Amino acid sequence: MKNFILLCCISLFICNDISIYGQGSLDNFENLQDSYMERSSIYDHKELNLNNIDTISGFDSNVNKLKLSGTIYKSDGVTPAKDVVLYIEQADENGDFDLRMLYNKRYIHNRGWIKTDSDGQYTFYTYVPGNDRRYNQLKQIFPIIKEPTKSEYNIASFLFDEDPLLSKLCRKRMTKKGDPSRVLKLKKVDGIFVAQKDIILYNDIY
Repeated sequence: MKNFILLCCISLFICNDISIYGQGSLDNFENLQDSYMERSSIYDHKELNLNNIDTISGFDSNVNKLKLSGTIYKSDGVTPAKDVVLYIEQADENGDFDLRMLYNKRYIHNRGWIKTDSDGQYTFYTYVPGNDRRYNQLKQIFPIIKEPTKSEYNIASFLFDEDPLLSKLCRKRMTKKGDPSRVLKLKKVDGIFVAQKDIILYNDIY
């Protein structure tokens, strides 16, 4: 329920950022039981060796399939960032969050992880999430970044240009803050939506 309320708040206040902390992965769960319940979901992957491509649960079954790709750059905006973990989670096609339990901890089922190689590039095969109009829910993908030797941190959620709930006021606020690139513009290629989202890392997160 806490995750659900948090995501609803992010939808209503899309300009707010939230930081969370933790460490470890499920591969070493026996050594992490004390911190597992409190840590970020970015550490809940089951693979020690992530790569730069992942497929989100629901990709095969949803109609509006999406290939989301980009390059993660260091804070200079030029140099590709290596060994960065990018985690995303999202609502289903109806705008609802499919909450499940693992080791007594609730998590969002539709999620995925990548880890960049030397070119900094990543690709997620996912789908366009739905609006939940009961909570004035925008279509959003929620990312978390983990750089080597730094704590994980949230970055602004990815929004969708065609979303009817993305108002002119929200767009103006994002432009004023210098963050219009969080809005994904979709193109359809061979029956699948394609979007490009490059990410520039912060230089003051430790």
